[in-house]
Amino acid sequence: MSQLAAKANQTAIVGNTVIIDTGCANLSSVRYAVERLMTELERESLFVSDDIDLIKNAERVILPGVGTAAAAMNALKSKGLVDVIKSLQQPVLGVCLGMQMLTRSSKERGAQSQDCPCLDIIATEIEQLDSKGLPLPHMGWNQITPSDHPIFDGVSAGSYVYFVHSYRAPISEYTIASAQHGETFSAAIAKDNFIGLQFHPEKSSQAGARMLKNFLNMTKETFANNAANTPLTEDLL
Repeated sequence: MSQLAAKANQTAIVGNTVIIDTGCANLSSVRYAVERLMTELERESLFVSDDIDLIKNAERVILPGVGTAAAAMNALKSKGLVDVIKSLQQPVLGVCLGMQMLTRSSKERGAQSQDCPCLDIIATEIEQLDSKGLPLPHMGWNQITPSDHPIFDGVSAGSYVYFVHSYRAPISEYTIASAQHGETFSAAIAKDNFIGLQFHPEKSSQAGARMLKNFLNMTKETFANNAANTPLTEDLL
């Protein structure tokens, strides 16, 4: 076990963690990143699954995703998971496209002629990033300005994380971290028990590992008092 993983494992992980099997390409990398933060015993409570009962009864749920919103939403619909995800009250972490699927709709349509309806959990929309002439997709390491949301416990302002995207959520009341690539955009959003990270924490070195460990330490009680996300402040702009 690496020194980073050993340090992260100082707090025991309670209950099952389920990574929703959306069929996307980054399932394995997300799983490996989570496993590195777990003891051998804790790994027995980590599942990659589309089983509805297992997802409903998990202590926490991760929604990964890469590709287009249209293809990802079609996968969730075919598995009967749309209403299941919307009903979850335990901590839910959307990663990259998984974050974007938490919103109302996305202009990343694929072959569709209309915007893609998403899960409609967080009241914002996904549009193409205005890179102001910088390359798209926005790919590589970039700094974030995080709020004091618990997902960022121990993550300092200016930390570097790894992005791969061409679409983004705008700055809004649901923004809990910002970044800049041309325009300033939401690097992370949240509402109640739902958290979304536009970047890839599984590829973001120590900062990403810390966020994943923070999430693994969350339980159904973390948001039991309906604690909303940290409000947007001018510091994120």
